[in-house]
Amino acid sequence: MTLSHADIARRIPHAGRMCLLHEVTHWDAQQIEAHAVSHRDADNPLRSAGGLGIAAGIEYAAQAMAVHGSLLAQGTPRAGRLASARGVQCHVRWLDREPAELDVMARRISGDDAGMVYDFEIRAAGRLLMSGRASVALVAEGNR
Repeated sequence: MTLSHADIARRIPHAGRMCLLHEVTHWDAQQIEAHAVSHRDADNPLRSAGGLGIAAGIEYAAQAMAVHGSLLAQGTPRAGRLASARGVQCHVRWLDREPAELDVMARRISGDDAGMVYDFEIRAAGRLLMSGRASVALVAEGNR
């Protein structure tokens, strides 16, 4: 099952240009693979005067994790917040210098009612741009 940009926007709280992912091409209980082209947009909301730095890749990965959580949820998905990013390795300085689409992969390592931990990678044309591990804290019902 693939998800379009519009499908993704309905599943996560990021609206308008802040919804960075273009499509989801694969997902299962443990992982998700998404693609993005918004890193090349001059009006990308994460872009600074110098360009779109590699640290923005963490937001691309976090959005893939949010989509994955919504796909796994039974009923209404709970809101989550990025709690930490660890072991992040950056292999380039700028995302907007990459002409190919971004391949964003996240693999769930663990999870419970309090949150989840994912390993993630961002690649372009098969080349690793960024990798790391992120923790997502789930928001208690009524505390959105």
